[in-house]
Amino acid sequence: MTTAMASDPTLVATVNAIGDAMVKTIREGGRILWFGNGGSAADAQHLSTELVVRYRKNRPAIASIALTTDTSALTATGNDLGFEQVFARQIEALGRPGDLAVGITTSGTSDNVLLGLEQAKSSGLTAVGFVGALTNDRLAASTDLLLQIPSPVTAHVQEAHILCGHVLCEIVEASIV
Repeated sequence: MTTAMASDPTLVATVNAIGDAMVKTIREGGRILWFGNGGSAADAQHLSTELVVRYRKNRPAIASIALTTDTSALTATGNDLGFEQVFARQIEALGRPGDLAVGITTSGTSDNVLLGLEQAKSSGLTAVGFVGALTNDRLAASTDLLLQIPSPVTAHVQEAHILCGHVLCEIVEASIV
């Protein structure tokens, strides 16, 4: 745990709870599905890759998928069903009970992330949200675990999300190997 995170006991407890849920998911044969928009999409891809390839140790691959990388699925869904459905549709197709979905939205108001998390919960996945200064009760209601960074500054929220994401990768990697 980094010094910056250790200064906030609520954040530490939340990260540990998410880490425990991720470890349980992987140990029971599930997968972690990540998604978000813009910089959060890049974070989703980055963190998923840390688990598939490696974070710090050479070890067996960990089942993790970024739902932000299939351009055909994203553009077909956006065109045919609406952009707000791009993650929900993929979760409907790929998510299974026992999987864990991580929706990342700095604002907490991205319809496609909210609908993705709602689809995850209704499909029996553990729904995890990464958010900034939450102003939307709908997001909280759509998640089982919520990592909230209490800042209105998008760049600071993104910095904290990637820091917490790296800590989660370390928790998973240390527990799985």
